[in-house]
Amino acid sequence: MSFKGAATAISYYGSMAGVRGFADPNAHVSQNGKQVWFQLVDSTLSNDTNALLPFYINAAGGNLTEATQCMVAGSNGETIIVTSVARFTANHNALAQGDNNMWAIKNTPFSWSHFLRQDIPTHFALAEGWTVADMYAQSVVASTIPNRAFWISGSVNVPGGPQQLDQGGVTIDNNETPGCEAPNLDCFPLEWKTVPEFLEEAGVTWQVYQDQDNFGDNPLAWFEQFQNAPANSSLAQKGLAFLGLQAFYDAAASGTLPQVSYIVGPMELSEHPPWSPSDGAWLQQQVVNAVINSPKYSSTVLMVSFDETGGWGDHVIPITAPENTPGEWMTNPFNTSETVFAGPGFRLPFYVVSPWTRGGHVFTAHSDHSSQIMFLETWLASKGKNVVTDQLNSWRREHMSNLVQMFDFEHPDLSIPDLPVPTPPALGPQGQFLGDAECQSKFSNPQPPVPFGQQTRENSLNIETGFKTVRGALTEGRFLVFESGNSALTLDTKNEELTVGAAVPTHDTPLNRFVLHATANPPATTFNIQFFETIDGKTNFINSKFKATTSIQDAAVFNITDLGNSKGYTIQEVSGGGFVSISGNGKSLSVGKEATAFTVISVTKSSDSGQGF
Repeated sequence: MSFKGAATAISYYGSMAGVRGFADPNAHVSQNGKQVWFQLVDSTLSNDTNALLPFYINAAGGNLTEATQCMVAGSNGETIIVTSVARFTANHNALAQGDNNMWAIKNTPFSWSHFLRQDIPTHFALAEGWTVADMYAQSVVASTIPNRAFWISGSVNVPGGPQQLDQGGVTIDNNETPGCEAPNLDCFPLEWKTVPEFLEEAGVTWQVYQDQDNFGDNPLAWFEQFQNAPANSSLAQKGLAFLGLQAFYDAAASGTLPQVSYIVGPMELSEHPPWSPSDGAWLQQQVVNAVINSPKYSSTVLMVSFDETGGWGDHVIPITAPENTPGEWMTNPFNTSETVFAGPGFRLPFYVVSPWTRGGHVFTAHSDHSSQIMFLETWLASKGKNVVTDQLNSWRREHMSNLVQMFDFEHPDLSIPDLPVPTPPALGPQGQFLGDAECQSKFSNPQPPVPFGQQTRENSLNIETGFKTVRGALTEGRFLVFESGNSALTLDTKNEELTVGAAVPTHDTPLNRFVLHATANPPATTFNIQFFETIDGKTNFINSKFKATTSIQDAAVFNITDLGNSKGYTIQEVSGGGFVSISGNGKSLSVGKEATAFTVISVTKSSDSGQGF
């Protein structure tokens, strides 16, 4: 299930406990020496300050809680490139060639606002009832059509990839007019092969569920082979028919859903500004309720994703392929002396409902829309079905997760969390969804006031106290605790070394917390490990002798490997090859051939807001 796009991971979940949000200890430091939280402000915006910190969207109180449900935060941009002068639109301009500090100036100040739990309680409950991914990204730094085309096919036809340029050119905007906007650029219709066609050929049952009012969001309708499919063909009946979402609910209730279902929601419930998160939450819960109450829930996986950012900002700089990687970088069609990457882009909300993701975990591996495709491939391979698309390039396959390690297939949990009851969307006299109409009629200007010159780091970077157990390959951006049974790795401040201490139920003992610093690009899993607690006020890393060192040059490199199926993580010191282990009595540390499988917990406290090292 994919929503049209209205959020980044930080605008929805930046304050959530245990995720990469406003407590990020690896937050980027811009060239001006300030952390990425401080977005540049110029005189066209305000003379009261030169920087804007993230701000709570409803901080001013009053009726804002209702009004901001139909606000527009910023521009998600219709193209990656606009003119030879502007070079990039919206999100690319905000990224500022890697400094990522131009969201307020080049997008809008509102793009740097965010919600809290009380504003989107259903989103929080669904994400925390199962497993939320905090490094899931849009596939293209662009708008709806490019990202949905990637979601359904694994490509936007960047030169050098598996497609031919005459199969639709490079898709980087929302063009739905036949023909090309420029040679081999934003051509319509698209012609390369989609994932549902591979499913069809392999005999895998599948269906698109959509109503007539689908916001034009069914990406299969943009492909020539579906446009030309006879009305009685499988492609047309499965990919283009308007069965309605009630057909999905009914099939879930009777246990007759196909092996793969794609859900395309109505415009009014899309959460794309100005359509409200609260209405989208209602739709999400209807779908979740249908799945978890189905007699086939014990063998079901529901993925809930957003296609693009909807104009909201994100503090995490996207991971990109090396310049000129085939299928990932393209020549700027407006300035042929320049190249630009297509994606992946900024992070999006993403969570998975299933018996194997139950329990409030956080999945930390790099992933994007291609990850859903690779999960399908891997799942079907386990059933003896060879469904592997040849439209997805090798860089995505090597650098994006297939999501498998998000699941614990050995310990399914069929229990259901307590979920809030969302307010149903407002309906018109004919029973139609009113969407933003009622909100817009009440609030001519739903945008909140921007707190220029009124912010401090302490009153701006909201973060909840709490924790989540980690799944998937580790990445930067969190405070981590490594536990085994009742023991935890810890800092011995007296001897200034790594040792073993007691684990506590809240997992928040400062001496037990660590910060990772990546030493190589993903999918590498090598890190320097830093103690959270300082010694004499100084930051310390772990060296190869497991002593504390203030010099990152002397820091040891550790390979931290996820064993999958919640079996834990092993920690190996690379230079000597020894594994970190805790002795049988749980009180001493050793390094050798035996490896302890550690449970890793991501922990945040309200006092962590805006930490940086």
